[in-house]
Amino acid sequence: MKWITRSHVHVDRVACPWLITRFVDSAAEFLFVPRDKVLEAAQAQGAIPFDTPGAELHHQGDLCTFDVIIDRYRLSDPALLRMARIVNAADTKRLDVDPLAAGLEAIAVGYSLRYPLDLENLAHQFEVYDALYAWCRVETARGV
Repeated sequence: MKWITRSHVHVDRVACPWLITRFVDSAAEFLFVPRDKVLEAAQAQGAIPFDTPGAELHHQGDLCTFDVIIDRYRLSDPALLRMARIVNAADTKRLDVDPLAAGLEAIAVGYSLRYPLDLENLAHQFEVYDALYAWCRVETARGV
């Protein structure tokens, strides 16, 4: 399936493709377009829009798109739920909510500077999210 969002990925637009690929659609293809073209391009491409105003899979209240996708696809893995707290805090700029949020935000900025092309950025940052998920699995197994 094709998935589409705004170009110039940052926290949520990296976390969501990682989540989709790992837990929702292993054959996902991601498209990135300018902010004002997402819904139009989604219709033209037959793609699922996410993390953009007007999309079903977008921020809802205090939930970032990562949270919304977890809810929509009924994902209940405790490690994913722990990871969602980190992603949400980093994406919503509430860095005081989780001690790892500021680090994830800093990593997102650094990767954007090193890899300005969205697909290349995703390819590199997926390793970070795989590592963060592994850490969350250990932490939740310990009951932290």
